[in-house]
Formats: sequence, C-alpha cells, structure tokens
Amino acid sequence: MMERTGAATPELLERAAPSSARRARGPVAVVECFQSIPCNPCYTFCPAGAMKPLTDITMLPEVDSERCVGCGVCVSHCPGLAIFVVDESGKDGGGVVRLPYEFTPLPETGEYVTAVDREGKPVCRAQVVRIQNEKTQDRTPVVWLKVPKPLTMEVRFFRREAFYDDKTVVCRCEELTLGELRELIRQGYRTPDEIKRVSRAGMGPCQGRTCRLLILQEAAKMTGVPPADIPVPTFRPPVKPIPLGLMLREEELE
Repeated sequence: MMERTGAATPELLERAAPSSARRARGPVAVVECFQSIPCNPCYTFCPAGAMKPLTDITMLPEVDSERCVGCGVCVSHCPGLAIFVVDESGKDGGGVVRLPYEFTPLPETGEYVTAVDREGKPVCRAQVVRIQNEKTQDRTPVVWLKVPKPLTMEVRFFRREAFYDDKTVVCRCEELTLGELRELIRQGYRTPDEIKRVSRAGMGPCQGRTCRLLILQEAAKMTGVPPADIPVPTFRPPVKPIPLGLMLREEELE
C-alpha cells in the first residue's frame, strides 16, 4: 500500500507512535521513516541519545521515547522530512505538532491554516504558534501547529489559504491562473470538462493530472456543490503516459 499511495499503513504508524501516556507527559519525537535507505542524521545529531543505535546505516531509525526530550533537533536534520514532534501535555484541550517546512515564504506566527493528514486530506483548522530556525540557512525550519489534542497523531502538514492569489498557476501546461479559473466559474463554467473546453486546461502534456483536482476543488468551493456531485471527464486509455514507440510496435508485440 505504501508503495502505491505514499502513505504508511496503520500497522506501521502504530509501531512508530509513542504511547498516549508518554505524549501526555510532554513533547516527544515521532519517527515515520519506513524505508531502508542509507541515512543516519537523526541518530548522529540527537543530543539526548534517544535514537537507538544503528548497527547498519540502512537500518530503520527507532526512538527511545523515555529518553527523548522533544527538542526537535532531529526534525530539522531529517532529509526525508519524516520526523515530527507531538505534545499533548496542554491543559486547554489543545496539542502541538512540530513539523518540517521547506517552502517560502514561511507562515506568520499566529496565522491560521488548514491542517492536513498524511494523504493531504483536510483534518482541522490549526494555528501557527512558533517557527524554529526561521532565520538560519543550514537547517530546515520547523513550524509549530496548535491542533485539537486527539488529532496530534493525524496532522502531518498544512495548507496556507492566504498564500494562494489570483496569480497562482493552476494548469502549468496551459498557463491557466487561479484568477482566470475563478472568472470562468463566475461566467457559468462549473465542471472540469466545461473549463477544459473553453481554456484548454487539462489538455496539455500531463493530461490534467496536475490541474484536474485543483479545478474541481475550486469549482466546489465557489459554487457550494460537493465535489462528489460535480461531473468529471471520462478517463480514456492510456490512463498513464506511455512511449509512442509502444504503439508503433503493436504488431510486433502481438
């Protein structure tokens, strides 16, 4: 499943999760690295010695939750962005998730964002409460998100609503901007197929793989129609890009 979707299975996540009792005591690292690759910065840089010894550089890292102090050094040094820090010790019903963020510009402290899960699905509204390594050049910035306590083990990234403006490119192949898309929707073009016919969005080399869902989401947002109720274009073969040579050699393959 992980190889197909990029999201870890519940069994893998359960093995990586610190106990609820440990999370309730204070910040602790969560290592969601599940592929054996040559990598060991988390073990090398951990100041508390909380990463279990690696006898081979391709071993999967494991954290000793009882030794972990939740400093977050491993988060900023992990090249795979696979380590997070969760803290469920707050008394107001809120928890904190610290996650790596390698985009610019950085969010503002106090900004509200849409927290998403490992598959990019919206989970809740969250607030940025702190940014680590904001002014350093040699370490990945770490954003602290305040979320409802039951969701600390679900939230793994966020989307900035205010970051997207009318100049944001929705369809890179046909250079359709968000502002142009919104104007088409206001004119009455409400489905990805209608918008494709008038703007060519989705007819470029990627055949809509980048923009189709973005168009669908924006149409749903502006019209109030649930995405599931908006008609989508028929997927025609080939579903995945293939070399032209395969079609030219059809007789040979038979």
